[in-house]
Amino acid sequence: MSKLALSDDILLKIEKPARYIGGEVNSVIKRKEEVDVRIAFCFPDVYEIGMSHLGIQILYDMFNRMEGVWCERVYSPWIDLDAILRKEKIPLFALESQDPIKDFDFLDITIQYEMCYTNILQVLDLSGIPLLAAGRGEDMPIVVGGGPCTYNPEPIADFFDLFYIGEGETQNEELIYLYRKCKTEGVGRKEFLRRAAQIPGIYVPSFYEASYNEDGTIAAFTPLEEGIPATIVKEVEMKISDAPYPLKPLVPFMKITQDRVVLEIMRGCMRGCRFCQAGQIYRPVRERDVQTLKQYAQEMLRNTGQEEISLSSLSSSDHTKLPELIDYLIEDCSKNHVNISLPSLRIDAFSLDVMSKVQDVKKSSLTFAPEAGSQRLRNVINKGLTEEDILGGAALAFEGGWTRVKLYFMLGLPTETEADIRGIAELSNKVAATFYDLVPKEKRINGRVQIVASTSFFVPKPFTPFQWASQCTKDEFLDRAYTTKKAIMEQLNQKSIKYNWHEADTSVLEGVLARGDRKIAPVLLKVYEKGAIFDAWSEYFDNEKWMQAFKECGIDPDFYTSRERSLDEIFPWDFIDCGVSKDFLKREWQKAQREEISNNCRKECQGCGAARFGGGICYENQN
Repeated sequence: MSKLALSDDILLKIEKPARYIGGEVNSVIKRKEEVDVRIAFCFPDVYEIGMSHLGIQILYDMFNRMEGVWCERVYSPWIDLDAILRKEKIPLFALESQDPIKDFDFLDITIQYEMCYTNILQVLDLSGIPLLAAGRGEDMPIVVGGGPCTYNPEPIADFFDLFYIGEGETQNEELIYLYRKCKTEGVGRKEFLRRAAQIPGIYVPSFYEASYNEDGTIAAFTPLEEGIPATIVKEVEMKISDAPYPLKPLVPFMKITQDRVVLEIMRGCMRGCRFCQAGQIYRPVRERDVQTLKQYAQEMLRNTGQEEISLSSLSSSDHTKLPELIDYLIEDCSKNHVNISLPSLRIDAFSLDVMSKVQDVKKSSLTFAPEAGSQRLRNVINKGLTEEDILGGAALAFEGGWTRVKLYFMLGLPTETEADIRGIAELSNKVAATFYDLVPKEKRINGRVQIVASTSFFVPKPFTPFQWASQCTKDEFLDRAYTTKKAIMEQLNQKSIKYNWHEADTSVLEGVLARGDRKIAPVLLKVYEKGAIFDAWSEYFDNEKWMQAFKECGIDPDFYTSRERSLDEIFPWDFIDCGVSKDFLKREWQKAQREEISNNCRKECQGCGAARFGGGICYENQN
């Protein structure tokens, strides 16, 4: 173990020093003399969040299997250490070696959430790396962005040398090979980036230029040199059963947000909810082989000593071999006193039967996600869930002994009316009434059912059918939340219903960052200069700083949020091919306005374009 970058005196002053010392179970230490490429992998949020992210575990394991490559980790230092690093002029460091980040070859940053953008600047700043890519010399790491937010990288394009668009298993080895070749040939940073831009899935912002119409919309987005591709096609790992997987995942010394073994059972989703970006960009649906999953579960539990295993996917119920996998896990885990966590299940008889087997007698709460209060609006968003499904699932749950139900909705969805908003209260009331109709008084624990209705605010995202939609203003969001609350208070079972809603300021800002262009970068710089970091944390988010930064940069946030786009508008992300075609998304947008549903991928192919990748659900019925 290397000498710690922080003195004992500093470690004693800060909250949770285990965030910064490294040395966790299964962390990788290599001899520096045997390494020629060093990667610092960053999750730009606090350690507890970053350590819970499966993607980093997968790529950390994959990189460290490569000969001569050492991948280490770095997370955003919390507020207390941030202040000390600045005051003491201590450079940000990687956990494994405790070496400064600026000494690495690559700084790879996974970008999962728009509200972490200022934390990206924090990491660069504390590392001593110029915030703007144009200001970096030959002695600086190549700063790489990946993750779902890179499907519109333009608001942060000025801060990155390159972006990796898509799934990380396919082209990272090629990128490292090119880096070594360029070092051997003695060519500089710009030539490496020029060659990297020709690797599939790699986007180098400095080789592209946007021009604008008078109204501020994009007129054209073009490469600046011959040989630079005009379109970047996302990378997809089609053989996920054979892809690298961390059988020895990192085990922290402290409690983290998701402190368990995570088993990714499939990628993609066949449901086609029109608000959901993940359901589009991770197409086609690909299942991991059930025998492989059984083996992985055994090995990961043995290699970590964890007492819980969670199945990860966008819609676990849709894995064709889920019953077989569940039966195996129940039998194997019960022998070893390991708990099973089953998120992303549809509430039906099978799922409830499974949950009754894996949950303890106390029966923790069940979660339903109707997303909209009325059937009309559920058809608009293509949720594929009827009121009968919801109430039938609730009835099965109450008969099975559950007494607490969480209901998740969105406010501000396209075409939403007051009747749809009131429908949230009415549906919550019907779920509560189902309990009182079914469960005799003498069997009611604590006397009543607990219904927790939560509303988030709709944020239109790139590569969804709703990318053309207008977003509500802050006042409109709050008015809708007030209408929801008032309607709940009018219900017969109001005392059984608790209502929560999300922060409107954050949702509006997320909308700006999600659909923004390169004009947003100066705003990010300005607000970071004003002290904005950890914007994803409500106690540190300061909306006034953001509004000041927009004003000082001459940017109107409403341009990116509250206007509806025309079907022929060029979007900042249109140069990326995410696998589903723009024509398909247009068809879905038009069907939403007609309140028409589209069948899921197993019932009927909708011609989204993902079949071109040659596998997954698109081909599962072919011999």
